[in-house]
Amino acid sequence: MRIALGIVAGETPLDIVLTGPAVHLLDEDTDDLVDGDDIAKFRAALKKLAIPFHVEEGAAPTGASWNADGHPVSPITADGIAALVARARRYLVF
Repeated sequence: MRIALGIVAGETPLDIVLTGPAVHLLDEDTDDLVDGDDIAKFRAALKKLAIPFHVEEGAAPTGASWNADGHPVSPITADGIAALVARARRYLVF
């Protein structure tokens, strides 16, 4: 997320896709994650820049503590992810 913020700060367009356990980056409490105390700060900056998160369909938790800050989220299928990768000039995968 920090790297994505750095890329978009340089005015390079990007898409952020969260799949599987990565969807927990939008959990309200991320303190138990690596660099968890910084994640909220990076999310806030991405939200301010209106960068949406593409979230794998069916992977998002249903509890109120997921995406409690109301970040823009759009569900995406595996085919949708493949289409994003196919038309990208560059991509990073973590």
